[in-house]
Amino acid sequence: MSRRLDFTLTEEQLAEIEEAINHSPYPEVRQRAIAIRLLHKGYKPEQVSELVAITANTIWMWHRRWREGGVAGLQDQPRSGRPRKATESYCQALEETLNSDPSSYGYSFTVWTMDRLRAHLEQKTGIRLSQARFAMVLEREGYVYRRPKRDLTLKQNQTAKQQAAELLEELKKGQNVVISSFSLWTKQP
Repeated sequence: MSRRLDFTLTEEQLAEIEEAINHSPYPEVRQRAIAIRLLHKGYKPEQVSELVAITANTIWMWHRRWREGGVAGLQDQPRSGRPRKATESYCQALEETLNSDPSSYGYSFTVWTMDRLRAHLEQKTGIRLSQARFAMVLEREGYVYRRPKRDLTLKQNQTAKQQAAELLEELKKGQNVVISSFSLWTKQP
């Protein structure tokens, strides 16, 4: 391979590189586009490699990828390896499950925990994920864990609550209200 290449870019190519530097959502593309622009400015690949802290051979490879595929060639390609266990259907099942109440599936609890959710999804999809992998899937899908708020509506005395609401409405209207000596707070038996 000849190391005597012309690194100068046309106006269109320079505009494409600058667009990638300023607006690419991929950090590796931005870094590689900066290296291509530095080559265009007259820096040697060895100088660029020192500036971006990459080996000179990598700079040469980035330039080859730029020549062959443009900005799209600078993006990382999918790597081979074991496919994800959490498939698209698993993620859909996760979304459906989190958007429904556990009682609709016949469970006696009211809040999904990670372990309960993992067990339910394993039963539903047949895919078993470790806690760490499941946490990664939740994060990738944009879910965050929030501590449930205590809801005491089931323990409230509804008649006392209704009486207090009526009393409050009468007080707001400014009517003469006779407040009895009983307390609005009661102790549950």
